[in-house]
Amino acid sequence: MASPTWWPTRWSPARSTRRSAVSTGDNPLARMHLDSERAVLASGLPHTFLRACSFQSNVLRWRDQLAEGDVVRAPFPDVPVAMVDPADIAAIAVLALTEPGHAGAVHRLSGPEALTPPEQLRLVGEALGRELRLEEAPDDEGGAAGTDIFRHHPDLESEVQDTVPRLLGRPAGSLRAWLARNREAFGQPPTA
Repeated sequence: MASPTWWPTRWSPARSTRRSAVSTGDNPLARMHLDSERAVLASGLPHTFLRACSFQSNVLRWRDQLAEGDVVRAPFPDVPVAMVDPADIAAIAVLALTEPGHAGAVHRLSGPEALTPPEQLRLVGEALGRELRLEEAPDDEGGAAGTDIFRHHPDLESEVQDTVPRLLGRPAGSLRAWLARNREAFGQPPTA
Protein backbone atom coordinates (compact mmCIF):
# COMPACT_ATOMS: atom_id res chain seq x y z
CA MET A 1 0.00 0.00 0.00
CA ALA A 2 1.41 3.39 -0.93
CA SER A 3 1.87 5.85 1.90
CA PRO A 4 -0.34 8.97 1.77
CA THR A 5 1.24 12.01 0.12
CA TRP A 6 1.21 13.89 3.43
CA TRP A 7 3.13 11.17 5.28
CA PRO A 8 6.55 12.60 6.27
CA THR A 9 8.46 9.35 5.68
CA ARG A 10 9.23 8.17 2.14
CA TRP A 11 10.19 4.54 1.66
CA SER A 12 12.24 2.93 -1.03
CA PRO A 13 13.03 -0.76 -1.20
CA ALA A 14 16.48 -0.04 0.24
CA ARG A 15 16.21 3.04 2.47
CA SER A 16 14.04 5.76 3.94
CA THR A 17 14.27 9.43 4.82
CA ARG A 18 12.41 11.11 7.67
CA ARG A 19 11.94 14.88 7.74
CA SER A 20 12.28 15.78 11.38
CA ALA A 21 12.98 18.88 13.44
CA VAL A 22 16.05 20.34 15.08
CA SER A 23 14.29 20.75 18.42
CA THR A 24 15.16 18.30 21.17
CA GLY A 25 13.21 20.11 23.88
CA ASP A 26 10.42 18.78 26.03
CA ASN A 27 7.35 19.85 24.11
CA PRO A 28 4.69 17.98 22.12
CA LEU A 29 6.19 18.85 18.74
CA ALA A 30 9.70 17.71 19.69
CA ARG A 31 8.33 14.51 21.25
CA MET A 32 6.37 13.74 18.06
CA HIS A 33 9.49 14.10 15.92
CA LEU A 34 11.68 12.11 18.32
CA ASP A 35 9.05 9.35 18.63
CA SER A 36 8.86 9.04 14.85
CA GLU A 37 12.66 8.90 14.61
CA ARG A 38 12.65 6.12 17.22
CA ALA A 39 10.07 4.21 15.15
CA VAL A 40 12.27 4.47 12.06
CA LEU A 41 15.29 3.28 14.10
CA ALA A 42 13.26 0.36 15.49
CA SER A 43 12.28 -0.69 11.96
CA GLY A 44 15.88 -1.63 11.24
CA LEU A 45 15.68 -0.09 7.77
CA PRO A 46 18.53 2.00 6.42
CA HIS A 47 17.49 5.60 7.00
CA THR A 48 18.49 9.24 6.88
CA PHE A 49 17.04 11.88 9.18
CA LEU A 50 16.59 15.40 7.83
CA ARG A 51 16.38 17.74 10.81
CA ALA A 52 15.22 21.03 9.37
CA CYS A 53 14.98 24.47 10.90
CA SER A 54 11.68 26.29 10.43
CA PHE A 55 10.54 26.40 6.81
CA GLN A 56 10.65 29.62 4.80
CA SER A 57 7.06 28.87 3.83
CA ASN A 58 6.12 29.50 7.47
CA VAL A 59 5.89 33.22 6.60
CA LEU A 60 2.55 32.26 5.05
CA ARG A 61 1.19 32.22 8.62
CA TRP A 62 0.99 36.01 8.25
CA ARG A 63 -1.15 35.89 5.09
CA ASP A 64 -4.49 36.52 6.84
CA GLN A 65 -3.06 39.45 8.82
CA LEU A 66 -1.57 40.92 5.63
CA ALA A 67 -4.94 40.69 3.92
CA GLU A 68 -6.30 42.98 6.66
CA GLY A 69 -3.48 45.55 6.72
CA ASP A 70 0.22 46.25 7.05
CA VAL A 71 0.71 45.21 10.70
CA VAL A 72 1.64 41.67 11.67
CA ARG A 73 1.54 40.42 15.25
CA ALA A 74 4.14 37.77 16.07
CA PRO A 75 5.84 36.37 19.18
CA PHE A 76 9.62 35.99 19.62
CA PRO A 77 10.57 39.09 17.59
CA ASP A 78 14.14 39.01 18.90
CA VAL A 79 14.90 35.38 17.94
CA PRO A 80 16.72 34.87 14.64
CA VAL A 81 15.75 31.77 12.67
CA ALA A 82 17.80 30.20 9.86
CA MET A 83 14.68 29.30 7.86
CA VAL A 84 15.18 26.61 5.22
CA ASP A 85 13.70 26.55 1.73
CA PRO A 86 11.35 23.52 1.44
CA ALA A 87 12.83 22.90 -2.04
CA ASP A 88 16.23 22.36 -0.38
CA ILE A 89 14.70 19.80 1.99
CA ALA A 90 13.24 17.96 -1.01
CA ALA A 91 16.55 18.07 -2.89
CA ILE A 92 18.43 16.63 0.10
CA ALA A 93 15.76 13.91 0.50
CA VAL A 94 16.17 12.92 -3.16
CA LEU A 95 19.95 12.85 -2.71
CA ALA A 96 19.68 10.72 0.44
CA LEU A 97 17.37 8.24 -1.30
CA THR A 98 19.29 7.98 -4.56
CA GLU A 99 22.96 8.44 -3.71
CA PRO A 100 25.16 6.24 -1.51
CA GLY A 101 26.68 7.48 1.74
CA HIS A 102 23.65 8.80 3.60
CA ALA A 103 22.45 5.70 5.46
CA GLY A 104 22.36 6.44 9.18
CA ALA A 105 23.13 10.13 8.63
CA VAL A 106 21.43 12.97 10.46
CA HIS A 107 21.47 16.04 8.24
CA ARG A 108 20.70 19.36 9.95
CA LEU A 109 19.23 21.73 7.38
CA SER A 110 19.01 25.50 7.47
CA GLY A 111 18.82 28.47 5.20
CA PRO A 112 21.81 30.71 4.45
CA GLU A 113 21.10 33.31 7.15
CA ALA A 114 19.31 33.67 10.48
CA LEU A 115 16.62 36.36 10.38
CA THR A 116 14.46 37.76 13.17
CA PRO A 117 10.71 38.05 12.53
CA PRO A 118 11.02 41.80 11.81
CA GLU A 119 13.75 41.02 9.23
CA GLN A 120 11.59 38.26 7.72
CA LEU A 121 8.63 40.65 7.52
CA ARG A 122 10.79 43.34 5.88
CA LEU A 123 11.65 40.84 3.11
CA VAL A 124 7.97 39.89 2.76
CA GLY A 125 7.16 43.61 2.43
CA GLU A 126 9.85 44.09 -0.21
CA ALA A 127 8.51 41.13 -2.19
CA LEU A 128 4.97 42.51 -2.00
CA GLY A 129 5.92 46.17 -2.52
CA ARG A 130 4.48 47.15 0.87
CA GLU A 131 5.80 48.74 4.04
CA LEU A 132 4.97 46.27 6.78
CA ARG A 133 5.34 46.59 10.53
CA LEU A 134 5.71 43.90 13.17
CA GLU A 135 3.88 44.28 16.47
CA GLU A 136 5.22 42.07 19.25
CA ALA A 137 2.78 39.46 20.53
CA PRO A 138 3.22 37.69 23.89
CA ASP A 139 5.35 34.53 23.75
CA ASP A 140 2.42 32.38 24.88
CA GLU A 141 0.73 33.09 21.53
CA GLY A 142 3.51 30.93 20.05
CA GLY A 143 2.30 27.94 22.10
CA ALA A 144 4.22 25.65 24.41
CA ALA A 145 6.35 24.21 21.59
CA GLY A 146 7.23 27.68 20.31
CA THR A 147 8.18 28.91 23.76
CA ASP A 148 10.32 25.84 24.39
CA ILE A 149 12.09 26.08 21.03
CA PHE A 150 12.50 29.84 20.69
CA ARG A 151 13.15 30.74 24.34
CA HIS A 152 14.90 27.65 25.75
CA HIS A 153 16.77 26.38 22.67
CA PRO A 154 17.00 29.32 20.24
CA ASP A 155 20.41 28.18 18.99
CA LEU A 156 18.80 25.13 17.37
CA GLU A 157 16.82 27.38 15.02
CA SER A 158 19.39 30.15 14.59
CA GLU A 159 22.57 28.23 13.73
CA VAL A 160 23.28 28.38 10.00
CA GLN A 161 24.37 24.94 8.80
CA ASP A 162 26.61 24.16 5.82
CA THR A 163 24.67 20.99 4.94
CA VAL A 164 22.74 22.29 1.92
CA PRO A 165 25.73 23.84 0.12
CA ARG A 166 28.01 20.95 1.09
CA LEU A 167 25.64 18.25 -0.19
CA LEU A 168 24.06 20.05 -3.14
CA GLY A 169 27.10 22.00 -4.33
CA ARG A 170 25.18 25.29 -4.41
CA PRO A 171 24.10 27.90 -1.86
CA ALA A 172 21.06 27.24 0.30
CA GLY A 173 17.94 28.99 -0.99
CA SER A 174 17.35 32.41 0.56
CA LEU A 175 14.07 33.70 1.93
CA ARG A 176 14.21 36.50 -0.65
CA ALA A 177 14.38 33.90 -3.47
CA TRP A 178 11.59 31.80 -1.92
CA LEU A 179 9.39 34.90 -1.69
CA ALA A 180 10.09 35.81 -5.33
CA ARG A 181 9.00 32.31 -6.41
CA ASN A 182 5.95 32.24 -4.15
CA ARG A 183 4.40 35.71 -4.38
CA GLU A 184 1.18 34.16 -5.71
CA ALA A 185 0.63 32.61 -2.26
CA PHE A 186 0.19 36.22 -1.09
CA GLY A 187 -2.02 37.12 -4.06
CA GLN A 188 0.83 38.59 -6.17
CA PRO A 189 2.34 37.29 -9.45
CA PRO A 190 5.77 35.60 -9.07
CA THR A 191 8.90 37.53 -10.02
CA ALA A 192 11.84 36.13 -11.96
